Amino acid sequence: MQTKNKFIVACTFALVSLVGWADSPVNKVPPLPVYKAECSACHVAYPAGMLPAPAWKNVMGGLQKHYGTDASLDAATVLQIGKWLEAHAGTYKRVSEVPPENRITRSAWFIRKHDEVSPSVFKRASVGGAGNCAACHSGAADGNFNEHQIRIPK
Repeated sequence: MQTKNKFIVACTFALVSLVGWADSPVNKVPPLPVYKAECSACHVAYPAGMLPAPAWKNVMGGLQKHYGTDASLDAATVLQIGKWLEAHAGTYKRVSEVPPENRITRSAWFIRKHDEVSPSVFKRASVGGAGNCAACHSGAADGNFNEHQIRIPK
């Protein structure tokens, strides 16, 4: 009987873990080193699962005008990063639509997850905008956006 209980507990844990992972807006794929190096030079190297493949294709195709900055890269690097982002892009319901301007912060799931945060919080100098995930999510650089580990700066 004790072995059966351990088996049930183990199966329940596995199922809960799997459901939690599948429902997560972020996949757990470690970032491609060149992606992390290039993109985190200016901002968090956002997990590929935060956007669908068409949005990443748009982002990589517009690096010369990357949200007001020239983030151009050589063609080989663009191809390498682009292929990786598209291969690991979000494919689940939460990220099925390309958000306006391909912005993670304008996606329906992002807005829903941050609906309790006053817009004034994102305007604080200590936060620096909705796209500065690391301001509140201490594990953002590692793809950890656990809502139980949030610290909103004053």
